[in-house]
Amino acid sequence: MSTFTESDERLTLRKEVAKLAAGYGRDYFVKQARSGGKTTDLWLEIGRHGYLGVAIPEEYGGGGGGIGDLAAVCEELAAQGCPLLMMVVSPAICGTVIGRFGTEQQKRRWLPGIAEGTTTMAFAITEPDAGSNSHKLTTTARRDGDEWVLNGRKIYISGVDEAQAVLVVARAEDARTGKLKPCLFVVPTDSPGFEFQTIDMEIVSPEKQFTVFIDDVRLPADALVGDENAGLVQLFAGLNPERIMAAAFATGIGRFALAKATDYVKGREVFDVPIGAHQAVAHPLAQSKIEIELARLMTQKAAALYDAGDDMGAGEAANMAKYAAGEAACAAADRAVQVHGGNGITSEYGMAGLLVASRATRIAPVSREMILNFVGTHTLGLPKSY
Repeated sequence: MSTFTESDERLTLRKEVAKLAAGYGRDYFVKQARSGGKTTDLWLEIGRHGYLGVAIPEEYGGGGGGIGDLAAVCEELAAQGCPLLMMVVSPAICGTVIGRFGTEQQKRRWLPGIAEGTTTMAFAITEPDAGSNSHKLTTTARRDGDEWVLNGRKIYISGVDEAQAVLVVARAEDARTGKLKPCLFVVPTDSPGFEFQTIDMEIVSPEKQFTVFIDDVRLPADALVGDENAGLVQLFAGLNPERIMAAAFATGIGRFALAKATDYVKGREVFDVPIGAHQAVAHPLAQSKIEIELARLMTQKAAALYDAGDDMGAGEAANMAKYAAGEAACAAADRAVQVHGGNGITSEYGMAGLLVASRATRIAPVSREMILNFVGTHTLGLPKSY
């Protein structure tokens, strides 16, 4: 008999991650964010327990699981008030791309550290004039003897200050056609000519955003990941895991907001009854529960398709999951603030900060509008508008 539940192993993984994360909790996360600190202690602990590397092959120090396992880890951390954005980036995007397309030497160089948490890798694709349209990237890579020379600028790059290297998307000239094609390079953050600058954000998070400046950064030939003629295929191979992880990140935030709201309305009494007894309060929270569970189910479907090797099917489901999760997270955070009343916008209760955090899940790593474009064009077969 088949069921719609996850495997016992996955459910156990969720339980153990939730227990570990609860030992840190939202207070720890916010304290680190407001003091300028980092969540390194939590990061290294989940690495030591094998949770960071759960989707990395066993021969490179990982657990040999799939993206669904890693998404479960990400979601449970967020549901305990510790949404770690670098989980989306380092093990999911960078770990997946290097694991699928890197040379044996690159896999042995980078994957064990990513699995342990002792090495963190950022991902740089977005540029000031090239966000959703990756075909307009202007960061270039040119050959100079046995080396590559990179030049360009990236923006909204997460966690560069915590990373030892950045997986940079650049464009190199095709020797056959003369056209520029996307290629992926591992760039150590201490490379001469590689500089970064913090972007001031309203979001409450220890993980910062950066503008990256790449000026004549020289790299050895083996900094190129995979085949320079298959850059686009390799690039998109990392984007499905990114969307799946972003969906898990968002549903975790939604679950945290909903749990806080539910606890509050059970105990807050006005006119001698808990406010949760009023349908005007109960129904919006019940609606959020439904929306979050629907988003979680689509996220699990996307992960299952990806882990089964169905990249096209996973692309559609991952986009839908990311859309649903972003909407659910935003609604849950908004409702959580509302049911708290004035307490919802105090620092003590910590609800208002979730508004910005949840709103970001509608925008990044791909906007809800671009997802609607994708579904309209690829799923419904409608004419393309751009």
